[in-house]
Amino acid sequence: MHTLTESDLWRKLCAEALGTAFLLIGVVGSGIMAETLSNGSVALALLANAIATGCILYVIITVLGPISGAHFNPAVTLAFYVRKEISRTVALGFALMQIVGAIVGVWLTHLMFELPVFQLAGSPLTGVSQWVSEGVATFGLLFVIFGGLRSKPEAVPTLVALYITGAYWFTSSTSFANPAVTIARGLSDTFAGIAPSGVPAFILVQLVTVVISIPLLAKLFSK
Repeated sequence: MHTLTESDLWRKLCAEALGTAFLLIGVVGSGIMAETLSNGSVALALLANAIATGCILYVIITVLGPISGAHFNPAVTLAFYVRKEISRTVALGFALMQIVGAIVGVWLTHLMFELPVFQLAGSPLTGVSQWVSEGVATFGLLFVIFGGLRSKPEAVPTLVALYITGAYWFTSSTSFANPAVTIARGLSDTFAGIAPSGVPAFILVQLVTVVISIPLLAKLFSK
């Protein structure tokens, strides 16, 4: 780690907020559009939602990665902090800006689709299967990120985008794997929403998975 100037830190924080906002616009906006145009086909709506999410992930990671590292996810930020690659100050700043960016992204999406800006999701997602799914999704995301950084760093945007696109389909929770995304999706009663009652357990599983995963991945991808 090196000492950041105030200007450098501000740029990184802005990048994390902007990227996370666009991520949620992609997730929630494509969910609304997909549900509207799919004529009741949940499978078609999920496919459109997954593809759009993968596309926006590739874009924001490629564009903003050189500025902040393109975390857009408090779980990823925690992982880098546990690995001692960022300071506590940066980690806390990133997490705060990610959450703020995610919420703003959801509110902007509601405005775009002429929906009430402030709302709470009604779709319940809870239970052991959902929690196990979030653990698998979060571990897989970290596996892809740190494995990609070890083997082919320039491919990380593609790897993460492909992983999340696929994980929408092979996890029962549709792969949130991100506390900021989880919080923000609790504030949208749309296709991508999750009832606020399910949010704390999702976040707990995501963060616990980070703590468990980092030592394992460090051994797997050791030089």
